Amino acid sequence: MTALHGALVARIARTGPISVADYMTECLLHPTHGYYTTRDPLGAAGDFTTAPEISQMFGEMIGLWLAQVWMDQGAPGEFALVELGPGRGTLMADALRATARVPGFHAGLRLHLVEASPALRARQEAALQGHEVTFHDHPASLPDLPTYLIANEFFDTLPIRQFQRAKTGWHERMIGVVDGQLARGLAPEAPVEALADRVAGTHEGQIVEWNASAQALAADIGNRIEALGGAALILDYGDEVSIGDTLQAVRGHAPVDALASPGATDLTAHVAFGPLASASRARASRLTPQGVFLERLGITARAEALAAKLQGAALDSHIAAHRRLTHPSEMGTLFKVLALTPTHCPAPPGLEPA
Repeated sequence: MTALHGALVARIARTGPISVADYMTECLLHPTHGYYTTRDPLGAAGDFTTAPEISQMFGEMIGLWLAQVWMDQGAPGEFALVELGPGRGTLMADALRATARVPGFHAGLRLHLVEASPALRARQEAALQGHEVTFHDHPASLPDLPTYLIANEFFDTLPIRQFQRAKTGWHERMIGVVDGQLARGLAPEAPVEALADRVAGTHEGQIVEWNASAQALAADIGNRIEALGGAALILDYGDEVSIGDTLQAVRGHAPVDALASPGATDLTAHVAFGPLASASRARASRLTPQGVFLERLGITARAEALAAKLQGAALDSHIAAHRRLTHPSEMGTLFKVLALTPTHCPAPPGLEPA
């Protein structure tokens, strides 16, 4: 039993069951017991591995995409280069290395990272030595500059609410306590205005997820980009809409019960990209599988160039990394890509208009 487990049981005893969103927020961001506030969860020694940790090619492709979009928009002289939830700083380090020879790009960029974890901020500073970094607790404090933003596996960490379809309305799925242990339950049936358009396409007993914070953030990012210029590139697992219970917990690279060890496991949920696109005033691209996007950007040519210098186990590992990032049976189809760009600017490379 974790320290946070006891705190949650006590809270629920005082105030009653909590939403899945409240549970996720406490588990991930509790100031003293939260998963992200107390550890570096990445890599082989952690609980999960993200695309930038698999291969340098991922960050290189993203960096060159950003530089091309910047050039297509007239190469603004000063701009904010932003990453939400930068992990260990690996993606940004690879992106900056790949763009070092793009004329004017490094001279104009102002590097801003949105990161809540003190442990990860330290890792990011180390990875980005030689670059001046400004940290933010929230995107709201970003400067009023053209903004070129990356969000890789960030939106999946934002807290969701879950609802189970009833005859005419919805039961919200809640977290309560039974015999001293955290347990799932249902609130009384009630209409949910935000899900009014989902009634016709669902049946009794079916679960849908609603992420108000993700939609609000997408709206803020889209409004910023439409007003100031720039682009946002969102990469994550999910689909156009949410169907079913996608809340998942991972520990030591293996799935575990989401209620078993609060604060000690990573909690995420699949991203519903359609509501993100609809919330944005900027132009949204067509949702595209990650593998297709990376292939359009030239990742295979880059992989072949790197492979020419490798042999043995290093070559085998490199080939496996390319496959993992792009193949449909691995990350290539499960992970999707959505871009937001100003309505008056050219469509971004590798992606089609919605």
